[in-house]
Amino acid sequence: MQGGRLFFWGWVVFILAGCLGSLIVGGVYLYVAPSLPSIQLLKTIQLQTPLKIYTRDGALLGEFGNERREPLTFRQLPPLLVDAFLAAEDAHYFSHPGISIKGLVRASIHLLLTGRKTQGGGTITMQVARNFFLGHQKTYLRKIREVFLAMRIAHLLSKEKILTLYLNKIYFGNHAYGVAAAASTYYGVSVQKLTLAQMALLAGLPQAPSADNPIANARRARARRAYVLGRMLKLGYISSTLYRAALAAPVRVRLHGPVVALHAGYVAELVREYMRAHFGRSAYTAGYRVITTISSRLEFLAEKAMRRALEAYCRRYGYRGPAATIPDTQSMQRSKILKWLRKIKKINGLHRAWVTRVVGRRAWVKRIDDQSIELPWPALSWARPFQGVSHFPPLPKTASDVLRPGDVIYIMRRGNGMWTLAQIPWAEGAIVALAPKTDAIRALVGGFSFGLSNYDRATEARRQPGSSFKPFLYSAALHKGMTPATIINDAPIVVGNAKLGNVWRPGNYSNRFFGPTRLRVALAHSRNLVSVRVLADIGISYGLHYVHRFGFNPKLLPHDLTLILGSADVTPLQMARGYAVFANGGYLSKPYLIKIIQDNTGKRVLVADPYIACSGCERLMSTRSATKRSAHEVPHHPLQRSSSRSSKVHHMARITANPPHLGPVLMPSHEPPRTAIRVITAQNAYLTTSLMQSVIQFGTGVAAQVLHRVDLAGKTGTTNNYINGWFGGFDPHLVVMTYVGRDDNKTLGYGEVGARAALPMWIDFMGPALSRYPDVPFVPPPGIVTARIDARTGLLCGPADPDTLFEVFEVGKLPARCPPSTLKRRKHHIF
Repeated sequence: MQGGRLFFWGWVVFILAGCLGSLIVGGVYLYVAPSLPSIQLLKTIQLQTPLKIYTRDGALLGEFGNERREPLTFRQLPPLLVDAFLAAEDAHYFSHPGISIKGLVRASIHLLLTGRKTQGGGTITMQVARNFFLGHQKTYLRKIREVFLAMRIAHLLSKEKILTLYLNKIYFGNHAYGVAAAASTYYGVSVQKLTLAQMALLAGLPQAPSADNPIANARRARARRAYVLGRMLKLGYISSTLYRAALAAPVRVRLHGPVVALHAGYVAELVREYMRAHFGRSAYTAGYRVITTISSRLEFLAEKAMRRALEAYCRRYGYRGPAATIPDTQSMQRSKILKWLRKIKKINGLHRAWVTRVVGRRAWVKRIDDQSIELPWPALSWARPFQGVSHFPPLPKTASDVLRPGDVIYIMRRGNGMWTLAQIPWAEGAIVALAPKTDAIRALVGGFSFGLSNYDRATEARRQPGSSFKPFLYSAALHKGMTPATIINDAPIVVGNAKLGNVWRPGNYSNRFFGPTRLRVALAHSRNLVSVRVLADIGISYGLHYVHRFGFNPKLLPHDLTLILGSADVTPLQMARGYAVFANGGYLSKPYLIKIIQDNTGKRVLVADPYIACSGCERLMSTRSATKRSAHEVPHHPLQRSSSRSSKVHHMARITANPPHLGPVLMPSHEPPRTAIRVITAQNAYLTTSLMQSVIQFGTGVAAQVLHRVDLAGKTGTTNNYINGWFGGFDPHLVVMTYVGRDDNKTLGYGEVGARAALPMWIDFMGPALSRYPDVPFVPPPGIVTARIDARTGLLCGPADPDTLFEVFEVGKLPARCPPSTLKRRKHHIF
């Protein structure tokens, strides 16, 4: 009887305690419920993912963002990887309602016994609640809120969805958020390629990503991995054989950056600046994917051509010495030697090394990875001591004349596999390649190395183009009535007032005078005196107004005769844009770099709407442009240009007439799509192109004949004191502008004309770049005729007349016929 009463009162106490507990829990819930955040956003949550920039053919150019993350779906997660995290964090995840009563009771008892909050009793669902909605501050109120949020989340979402959110959100150290980013950061592979040992190591990181980090503490990482593997064995996820093999596997990790397929820092920075300006800070967190107009093949070729040209230029003047010298490599520990090497700037393509031994005409060096390399005499023989660009000391005779043990140097590997001594060039350069029909930027390199200098010389460096500016004003002369056969006197000229001391006496590069010269010959050989007379004849005001057709702002150009000699300050991109007018038959297009911008779901946010240079497109484009929009349909967003407010796609056209920086090149336009503006006639474009072909056929750019193509045209450019060297050229498929100069505007050295400094870069690029395009001559448009002329007078001659040559003319602008008195045979050189 007594036992029955005790049993009865025991049940009463138990029920009362349960009711009291329920009342307490209910009261606590009512207290904290108003402050609990809404969990509905978990259905559509967008995790922070970095900005990624790609070429038009899908190669990754750059990645920007503090949180490196690659969100995965549940189906993309390997089952064994899921088992590893469940074993480490929540073995009963698929059976509990979001919280573990047993775990909470165990944590409570531990707290009562020790007074320390070392065990949280947390589940994966509770961690999702904490990571998405709560902080990491350890308070009783936060833990209570975490429990209620976890129960709500478990009721709202499936177990698979919660686990996917968890594995995509958690932090693994070293800016890696989510398991995919962790696999890429520590092992350089995707989650599908992880081994069991690697999975276990990653599964052990979320508990203490800093303390258990394998980079910071390999011993603790190994111990944590062993714990996870033991749990997987105990739970039956793996066999004992797999357990032992994974346990014995070495902990081999190193930090891997984003797998950038192409190091195009200048392109990536231009896109980053545009995205930051138009999308704000969300540009780095919203997971935007930007597809550019860059061709990975052409960008690689441009980078290679730039480096070869600058390397060849610097080698002509010698070796400036080691980057540093280690005092005593024999007694110094290797770790200290590596510290010396790490102080030296890391540059793509150049490898840091220190000299270990020098004997005779050979030297041995060690790279930072401890690889020993022999440098034979051909790798050192060029390295005369550098004494400026005006002195040429004797070449070295032995390796000791160049290197000494302990020298910290740069070396590079050539295409034939041979290692050679290298150095950072003191000159810089730029190369820009455009597709002339749309002015899409296919390649852009703004310097030797973006890591060395982020100053973009392709879009920011305003330099005098020298004679490479002449074609624009020769085009003006053709438009005003001159012809390729027009005769101009190549003779001394004085401009200004001698009494006032304001006198300018231009001269030719050769300091010679050649008398009456045809316009074609004058441009081919870059005769300055003829060019000055050409501008004087057509008028400075007319010339300034005319070059505006090529995108140059007349207000920023010199208002005197030096204009035709290239005294204006322009960028390589502006010059390339101007040359594209000749290449595409007379249209001014708008260079653009961004082709498509996608959000993190793959939906297109912005789509380029380029201007097309196409003589047959006017009717098509005018039809597209005929659709009018009412006032209420005009998009209110500053980036949007679409047919209605509901459209999610924005369009971009590019470039103001004279951009101070490439930023406006990517500026959106509210104009409807249309063909590019015709600024010169097709006949004028063809005749000017023909003149520029002569530059390569027998003029200052004759070195380009090594390419053995008939579809090339171009022009060299050199400024006073050899400060800048240029070469711009094109064929129907590509327009390429190259520039070499120093950032301090000092001379490159005597004789460093455009044909020597910049033309080799253009040749190295155009050779392989055009290998996929047929060699087809420029096709003359209607209205172009070929006629015989007298080589001296430029007048028309008959087929039986001696000393004649063929010239091209525009119909209606042919010269007069030769008088009979000039037809007697003469012996002279005919160009």
